Amino acid sequence: MRKLSSFFVAAVLALLMSQIIAGCKFQPSIGYNKGYQPEQPIPYDHSVHVGKHNIQCQYCHSQVEQSRHSNVPSLQTCMNCHLQVKTDSPHIQKLREAYDAGKSIEWNRVHMLPDHVRFNHSAHVTKGVNCQTCHGDVEKMQKVYQYSDLSMGWCVNCHRQSENKAPLNCSTCHY
Repeated sequence: MRKLSSFFVAAVLALLMSQIIAGCKFQPSIGYNKGYQPEQPIPYDHSVHVGKHNIQCQYCHSQVEQSRHSNVPSLQTCMNCHLQVKTDSPHIQKLREAYDAGKSIEWNRVHMLPDHVRFNHSAHVTKGVNCQTCHGDVEKMQKVYQYSDLSMGWCVNCHRQSENKAPLNCSTCHY
């Protein structure tokens, strides 16, 4: 009787594990905020800064090559140009007021992942993954939105491409 019970438990566990593995391997792209485009406290036009003026992503998002997270640019970064450029704009004046007062601007997060997921920007940037791969044609966006659904299936499909040589083990991306 015990052997039958142990066999049954092992069979159920094997079935569950095969379902979990199959779920990871054939994960559908269930979106998490694709197209999300929150209002920002100050409008920021990436098509002007990146598209027209050719400012590289890493100029403003300066920590992206060293950090797991992409930083929101500091006001100092903005003011490197805007102490001189477009100073009569009411939006730039709002930046200047915060800068002079030693405050920051509370930008609204655009790209979100579930809490149990870790994404390492530096690992992707140092491997040569272009920002546009995940973020879309930011250089054409007047208002940034979440371009990709950033679902597990979407990420895994990229990792599966042989030229990427990316890890596929669960612990790479999950806590």
